[in-house]
Amino acid sequence: VQLQASGGASVQAGGSLRLSCEASGNIFSGVALGWYVQAPGKQRELVARINSIGMTLYAESVKGRFTISRDNALKTVFLEMNYLKPEDTGVYYCNLGSSSVGSRVSPGQYWGQGTQVTVSS
Repeated sequence: VQLQASGGASVQAGGSLRLSCEASGNIFSGVALGWYVQAPGKQRELVARINSIGMTLYAESVKGRFTISRDNALKTVFLEMNYLKPEDTGVYYCNLGSSSVGSRVSPGQYWGQGTQVTVSS
């Protein structure tokens, strides 16, 4: 499985971006997908997750601003990012195959290459 992320850019605060991550291979429709962000000097953190039946989970910091969705026919997961803030800056990675126990999510073994999002004030 390979994941190809795209859509990162430099934007002003309050702006919007749409990230995409296309998967190759036979594993997609039956697994969860997620987006993580790694800010400079920080650990990689979960931003949003969508499972195989469309249930979503968001980090508190992005609730109401970001929307994760998936298109199984296109083998693509999206992250719609609105009302961007400077603290959203980082490299965004898509992830395939995460597992969850309650609200605790463990990432899957497949990662995209990352796409840079920079939000200026």
